[in-house]
Amino acid sequence: MKRWLLQLNVPLNQQTIVVVENTGIYHRLLWQFFSKQQIDLCIENAAQVKWSLGIARGKNDKVDSRRLALYAARHSDRLKPSPVLHQHVLALKDLITLRNKLLVQLKSIETAFNELKVVSPVSFIRTSEKLLTPAIKGLKQSLKKVEDQITTLIKKDDQLLHVYQLLISIPGVGPVTAIYLICCSNVFTMCTSGKQLACYCGVVPFDHQSGISIKGKHRVHKMANKELKQLLHMCALSAIQHYVEFKDYYNRKKQEGKHPMAILNAIRNKIVLRAFAVVKNDRPYVNNYEKAA
Repeated sequence: MKRWLLQLNVPLNQQTIVVVENTGIYHRLLWQFFSKQQIDLCIENAAQVKWSLGIARGKNDKVDSRRLALYAARHSDRLKPSPVLHQHVLALKDLITLRNKLLVQLKSIETAFNELKVVSPVSFIRTSEKLLTPAIKGLKQSLKKVEDQITTLIKKDDQLLHVYQLLISIPGVGPVTAIYLICCSNVFTMCTSGKQLACYCGVVPFDHQSGISIKGKHRVHKMANKELKQLLHMCALSAIQHYVEFKDYYNRKKQEGKHPMAILNAIRNKIVLRAFAVVKNDRPYVNNYEKAA
């Protein structure tokens, strides 16, 4: 990449800005390379690039690169360079992904086995149990090792450990959600406000109105990190069961006639805003509600 850029007389300094589409894991090496070269790299959402160019027909690699260059030229004043990638966040992301895959496989085997118990003869159930038990045991052992590795990695990095401890001080936020928030935000360097992080999580309601004919309800956007949103939903359910503040809030809004899912979404939004606040203020969450009570 460096040799190719030099051949094209591209200056490897702050005068250059590089724009790429977010491709999941495939742009990681570029991110690392340009971070080392101290060149601004903007990782843009593919839908954002596509919609900004109007109606476009045809698609191939050359056309896409031209469109990216055109997008960069037109929007150079609003492009926000991606922060330098944290050295341990990638490893943490990969471990979390591996943990999810192990959980899916374990759940799949256990669900299939439980379904067989309902319709299969006792002899076949016993045989299946003997065959599946080693696999289930192996998956559980691998899952435990992955979780231990995640814990070790967090403890190894002082910054990660500090942010992690701040996040789990928030009512309803557990270890898994805290790690997800750290990974998805690159240790809270990729978002400039709590609302921006909440939009990424898909918990911010937006208007749906136009003139006098369209008077829709406020609704969240479908473009969101679905895994993180699901975790926040579980956090909200846990919060209204175990924390007086959220329980009182839920009951009060329900008596006012609010839909239960709308109330849960408001609690999810509160949790995200508090997560951003404790990290940016660099101090654990203080439960003023109980003090006031």
